[in-house]
Amino acid sequence: MNWNFALSSKRTVVSGIIGACLALSAGSVLAGDATQKVTDDRGVEVQVPAEPKRIASISFFGDDLALALGIKPVASTYMVEGRPPEFLLGLTKDMTQIGQRAKPNLELLSDAKPDLIIAIRRYTVGNAPQLEKIAPYVAYNMELLDGSEKEIEQVSKILGKPERGLELNKAFRTHLSEIAQKAPKDTHPRFAIMWGGEVPFAFHNENTSASIVKAIGGENIAGAMTPGGEFGIDLSLETMLEKDPEVLFIYDYGPDRPHENNPIWSQLTAVKNNRVFYVGDHWVETNGPIAREIVLREAAHYLYPDVFPKVDVKAEAAKIIPAEVQQ
Repeated sequence: MNWNFALSSKRTVVSGIIGACLALSAGSVLAGDATQKVTDDRGVEVQVPAEPKRIASISFFGDDLALALGIKPVASTYMVEGRPPEFLLGLTKDMTQIGQRAKPNLELLSDAKPDLIIAIRRYTVGNAPQLEKIAPYVAYNMELLDGSEKEIEQVSKILGKPERGLELNKAFRTHLSEIAQKAPKDTHPRFAIMWGGEVPFAFHNENTSASIVKAIGGENIAGAMTPGGEFGIDLSLETMLEKDPEVLFIYDYGPDRPHENNPIWSQLTAVKNNRVFYVGDHWVETNGPIAREIVLREAAHYLYPDVFPKVDVKAEAAKIIPAEVQQ
C-alpha cells in the first residue's frame, strides 16, 4: 500500500471538511449581518435587519401590526400608564414598558435590546440620533388614512411578512366598502372626533378615524384640512353648539373631563340624545390593521345602531391576532 498517498488523501478529506465548516460559519455570519434598506416618512434611508426579531414600538402602531403578523414585540410605550389597550388583548402588559409615547424612556428602551425600533414620527424626530444608537429606527406619520396602507405594507415587508400586509390592507378595503354599502343612504349624522378639555381639539376629515367615519356616511363638523395645515383644530364649545354634532367620539384619558362642566355642553344634540362615546386607544392610534378594523365596526354601530351590532373589541382583535401570540 502507498502510505504517502493514503496520508495525502486523508489530509485532503480533513481539509475539505474544515473548509466546509468555515464556509458554513461565514455564511451564518453573513446571514446574521444581512440588512435591508428602507426609506421612512422622514425621507431617511435606514438599514434594518433582514429578519428583525426584537421589535420595540414607540406608539401602538408597531405593536398592532407586529401582533397581526404573528410577532410579539419586546418593548412598547403606552398611552396611559397601567392601561394595556383592550384592542391588543392587553398583550402589551407583557412587554417592557418604555414610557408614554410622547416621552419614551431611552434607558429602558436600550435595556430591552431591540434590533428594530418602529416609532411615531412627530414624537421621536428630536431624539433620532439617540434612538439610532440603540437600534435601527424607522419613523412614520401614523396620522392619515391614506398613509395607513403604505405604512402597513412597508413595515410588513420589513418584518418579513409582505404578503400578510397586503392581505390586511385588502381585507380592510373590502370591509369598508361592505359597511358603506349597507349604511343608510338617506342619513348623514354630524359627528366630531376630539380630545376633551376646556377647548376641545377636533380632527379633520383626513385623520384616520375621521376618514373612516366619513367614509361610511358621517358628516364631520371639523371639515377638511387646509393645504399644508394641521390634522386637527381647536373647536370652542360655542362653535360646537353652532355646528351641533349628533354623535361625539371623545378620546378617553380618565375621569378629568372639564368640557362637561361648561353649561353649553348639555345643550349639544349628541349630549341630549346620549350619543357621546368615550372611545379607546384604537381611535387615537388607528393606522394599524387591528385598530383600523375595530374603529370601522364601532363607528358603524355608533352612527347606525339599528343597522350594525355592538362590537366586542376583544373578540374582533382575536380574529386578527394569531392564536400563538395571544398566550
